[in-house]
Amino acid sequence: MRWDNLRLAGAGRDDPAVPLFARGAVTRTFDTPEFKGMTFYEIRAKSIINRVPGASRVPFEYTINPYRGCGHRCIYCFARKTHEYLDLDAGADFDSKIVVKINAAELARKELAGARWGGHHVAMGTNVDCYQRAEGRYKLMRGILSALRDAANPFSILTKGTLILRDLDLLTEAADVTEVSANVSVGFVDPDIWRGVEPGTPNPARRLETCATLNDNGIACGVLMAPVLPYLTDSPAQLARTVKEIADSGATHIAPIVLHLRPGAREWWLNWLSREHPRLVPRYLELYGRGAYAPKSYQQRVTGLVKELAERHGVGRATPAMARRLPPRPADPSPAPDPDPEQLRLL
Repeated sequence: MRWDNLRLAGAGRDDPAVPLFARGAVTRTFDTPEFKGMTFYEIRAKSIINRVPGASRVPFEYTINPYRGCGHRCIYCFARKTHEYLDLDAGADFDSKIVVKINAAELARKELAGARWGGHHVAMGTNVDCYQRAEGRYKLMRGILSALRDAANPFSILTKGTLILRDLDLLTEAADVTEVSANVSVGFVDPDIWRGVEPGTPNPARRLETCATLNDNGIACGVLMAPVLPYLTDSPAQLARTVKEIADSGATHIAPIVLHLRPGAREWWLNWLSREHPRLVPRYLELYGRGAYAPKSYQQRVTGLVKELAERHGVGRATPAMARRLPPRPADPSPAPDPDPEQLRLL
């Protein structure tokens, strides 16, 4: 069973009211506004470093994911389908029933020290966000980063959260001994679109401030401009505005990705679209009628325009008016601005 590694070691209690993975797990709810309606399943995983299937379209081979499900509640999230492996649905359950691997740091330290581990690059935040709001309470990433630092193991982080700044001390310490990089995810900067499709995330402007702070402290940070939403954020004017704000943040690079709609995300997205933008439903069915990806011609048009805009605005170039030069990291980095209070609030 694909969820067997999520069971509590030695759990002997069976509760038919909860999913299979959570039998014997500690189930918690919190009476605070940011976690209203959410349930957390605290489990002890059997492993934490995952090898990515060879057929996956990703540029990395190993990942660490301390959470499953995500309070960011992005309507389009491609990871929604994975909740169905746990006998949960890909819609509301994915947003509100979060699996917390409370022994993630312990496992990371053990597996990184294993004789078979080859010091491979580890990518984090590639399935669900490792700096989602729950991380403000559970603080799993601090232990994971400490283990990676002590093993001098290269790693990268992708996030929509500002909470990564809480761990700037560990990131800079790790960068002294290994390769460390980050990307923030900002597909668009329109405030109305952001509130509609990414309701649990910090404002895109706060994410770009996070990118700037990381770069100012010597942690190379780019922007995953994803997703570009057809007919919602893909006009030349919208793309130009987004790229300009990314360039002003000092991002080391931009990587645009057009929305893809895998099963699970597809149904949830189309339901939202039918409520909020019903006139676009036929156009989406035409664009995505043959699968999860928009036609290559459309993708190439969008990515080509973003590339031209990035070059025009000097993304990654050492031009003070456009993109900040990544400075040599001082021995004692200046204090970072506080992360978004909604992300950092503890219970």
